[in-house]
Amino acid sequence: MSRKMKNKVVSNLLIERIASEGKCVGHHDGKVVFVSGVAPGDVVDVRITKGKSSFMEGQAIHFHEYSTDRVEPFCEHFGTCGGCKWQHINYELQKDYKRQQVVDQFTRIAKVPIPEVLPILGSSQTRYYRNKLDFTFSNKKWLTLEQIRSEEDFDRNALGFHIPKMFDKIIDIDHCYLQGGISNDVRNELRSFALENNLSFYDIREQVGLLRNLIIRTTSTGQSMVIVQFGEDNPDQIPQVMEFLKVKFPEITSLLYVINTKGNETFHDLELVTYAGLPYIEEEMEGLKFRIGPKSFYQTNSEQAYELYKVARDFAELKGDEVVYDLYTGTGTIANFVAKKAKQVIGVEYVEAAIEDAKLNSQINEIENTLFYAGDMKDVLNEEFISQHARPDVIITDPPRAGMHEDVINMLLRLEAPTIVYVSCNPATQARDVALLGEKYQVERIQPVDMFPQTYHVENVIRLTLKS
Repeated sequence: MSRKMKNKVVSNLLIERIASEGKCVGHHDGKVVFVSGVAPGDVVDVRITKGKSSFMEGQAIHFHEYSTDRVEPFCEHFGTCGGCKWQHINYELQKDYKRQQVVDQFTRIAKVPIPEVLPILGSSQTRYYRNKLDFTFSNKKWLTLEQIRSEEDFDRNALGFHIPKMFDKIIDIDHCYLQGGISNDVRNELRSFALENNLSFYDIREQVGLLRNLIIRTTSTGQSMVIVQFGEDNPDQIPQVMEFLKVKFPEITSLLYVINTKGNETFHDLELVTYAGLPYIEEEMEGLKFRIGPKSFYQTNSEQAYELYKVARDFAELKGDEVVYDLYTGTGTIANFVAKKAKQVIGVEYVEAAIEDAKLNSQINEIENTLFYAGDMKDVLNEEFISQHARPDVIITDPPRAGMHEDVINMLLRLEAPTIVYVSCNPATQARDVALLGEKYQVERIQPVDMFPQTYHVENVIRLTLKS
């Protein structure tokens, strides 16, 4: 950023609209100004933090007028915690903005003719909708500027979420509105127990400390899984912690722990110990049971996952005699969900453990027309694979945020399946992929689904058909 722009204050900037990643937009001296933490209709003074020839980014330092579309945030941690960044915006408007994001991304990036984007499917629950949360223990609790200046001796142990852009600072969470059930009670009781018994909270810089991470998963069926991640192998204190949770919360149906002395919190390569209950929980959808282990992926909004999968199934327009390829199948949730309406479903996924879960979910539900394969999508989905299986009538693809590898897109173009249903958590990369698929496919329907109220994230499903 040029010195001329550094710390420049733009006064009385009218916030006009919401742009990508939840940032809002105003205009000053012919340049776009991106600002976080504001709402369309606000009039603010902005301190510029980044500037280029065509745009600037900044932080609001003073509000002259507040938007009439604002609502009062319901969480005391709003503005500091990295979650629920849209609490100050009316939910109906949140949905409008998310739908507009999809329109903008496809207009700007896809550059193919598109139909009118359907109204977004909103979530009936705008609080307590998540079925999984990760909390971090830390001896580096985030303090406000006022607390620092007071020079009081604050307890620096915390259990909560990372402060945005501060990997070693954790905001101590008292009540989180993202997850219901036993979540808040388990977190708060475990923190109190740890403090009372002088158990060490993890130091991420020194990578020492007993208590490192807490994961809580719940299901619509009332089951719950609690995973405690320990940063040290302490044979005396680990049983002490786990027994406390077992006795204090007998309703926990799956209580596990893992010892992780690595440099990061991932545990997919580590052994988990089942301390009490079963090593899994189960979710239900249309009578189907989906077993969720500690390493399994499942959509974090169970209710909206059902709506999302119904859209994908409807867009596939299955009659019962189709061969379906389910790419990036994960634990086979979509594959098993659509199997009863197809002749055969073939799922492909990079993570081998997820494929084992997918096979198990088929077995549990007595589904016999699914096949699952593990491997890198661009390597598995090749000519040899196609020659060994029936060619697809429908392809359902649900890739990660980065979208599909170009090799995969090229294979889809060669396969020429009559229908592709593309589910995405990132409309920008989805639109990029559609631009490439546009060589042979046309977009017929676009349906946004809101999986994450109070955030700017939006899920999107599109139906593509082969051009005649």
